[in-house]
Amino acid sequence: MPKPLARKKDVAAPMFAKLARTGVLIAAIGVAGCNDSSMKDFAPEANKPLPDKILADMRAKGMVRTSSVMARIFKEEGKLEIWKAKTNGRYDLVASYDICKWSGKLGPKYTEGDRQAPEGFYTVRPSQMNPRSNYHLSFNIGFPNAYDRANGRTGANLMVHGACSSSGCYSMTDAQIEQIYAFGRDAFQGGQTEFQIQAFPFRMTAANMARYRNDPNYEFWKMLKVGYDNFEITKVPPKVDVCEKRYVFNQVAPEGTTFDPTGPCPASTQPDSLKTAYANYEKGYDAAFNSAVKSSTPAPKPTIAGIKEASIVSDWSKRRARGERVPIDPPSMNSDGSVTETTRMGRIDSPLGRKMAAIDAEKEAKRKAEEQRLAAIEAARAAKEQAKAQALAEKEAAKQAAQQPVVTAGVEAAPAQPAIETQAASADEGTVSKLKKKLLGMFGG
Repeated sequence: MPKPLARKKDVAAPMFAKLARTGVLIAAIGVAGCNDSSMKDFAPEANKPLPDKILADMRAKGMVRTSSVMARIFKEEGKLEIWKAKTNGRYDLVASYDICKWSGKLGPKYTEGDRQAPEGFYTVRPSQMNPRSNYHLSFNIGFPNAYDRANGRTGANLMVHGACSSSGCYSMTDAQIEQIYAFGRDAFQGGQTEFQIQAFPFRMTAANMARYRNDPNYEFWKMLKVGYDNFEITKVPPKVDVCEKRYVFNQVAPEGTTFDPTGPCPASTQPDSLKTAYANYEKGYDAAFNSAVKSSTPAPKPTIAGIKEASIVSDWSKRRARGERVPIDPPSMNSDGSVTETTRMGRIDSPLGRKMAAIDAEKEAKRKAEEQRLAAIEAARAAKEQAKAQALAEKEAAKQAAQQPVVTAGVEAAPAQPAIETQAASADEGTVSKLKKKLLGMFGG
């Protein structure tokens, strides 16, 4: 039985007496199908115990091996944290791991194939643990959750896994996933029915929120921050519900009513102690935020530009999955709405990729053969035209040669005169002879 908290700091215990969520605190019953005997049948790496140093740290912090767990993920910082419940019911950080790889940009997952690692509040149950994963060990984080479905977001098989390879998941090294898996396994053995994963774009401090205040995802992140703040205040995983297509945290609906993800939020209540603690927390945050806005901060990291960019990347993923030759890296949308694609092309090495490569090679061979056929026809036509032109040239040259003057022994022969010119010359000579005779008669000469 958890020890009661001091009155001054007790903002979590009274509230959680009213909350009906069983998966965030130690349950009193076992989990069917997830006991010691069934665990022994799993892959050996799924049964590895936690290192002695971690167990010693847990004991020093008032934790037992099988106490409840919770995970927090921070994309920008590249961290995955494991928190465990202490004997007083509050959680404390017990391990932090460097994320080996996560894909996409800062921002939520919108659609299947956008290669975005999800952000939000997710739940892992025993059935989501996979000891025989192709990625060493893995567990499904539970995307899409009620919020995702209410907002039309799609995708499946989003994991935390080993093998340091990611296409929308959070990938760890094999050694890391063995420990993370062990934390969940031990908590389930201790009676926890589900554990929470909180996935954030960054640590939601005033400085970081100020950095991203102009980002298109800012309103979504402000909503996540409410859950983040609730945990920071209480050190207990918040009760998470969805109504009006948004997250609500640590709210208690009136008896007989429920939270409808797409319907109006009920007139819920919240413990006064939590309200007071949250109001005080927000005062400090507002002052820090205003100060951060005025100060110089590191430049924001790339973020996804909503469903439009997600759809562009999703189309790229579909074409790549079909084995098509596409840019090596997914396209990226710029702030002005233009799209940048890498010039280096390639295709996925898979049965579909190899099949598509063979089809493309066959098409290319046919294209080249057709080009060669047309080139041969064109060459034949050009040769025929050239031969015809050469024949005409030779005929014209012969004609011109026939019309040139004949030269004999260096004396140019006079060209033959036409017959009419010869007859005219003979007539002129006869006339002159007659005149001469007449003149001689007249003058006696």
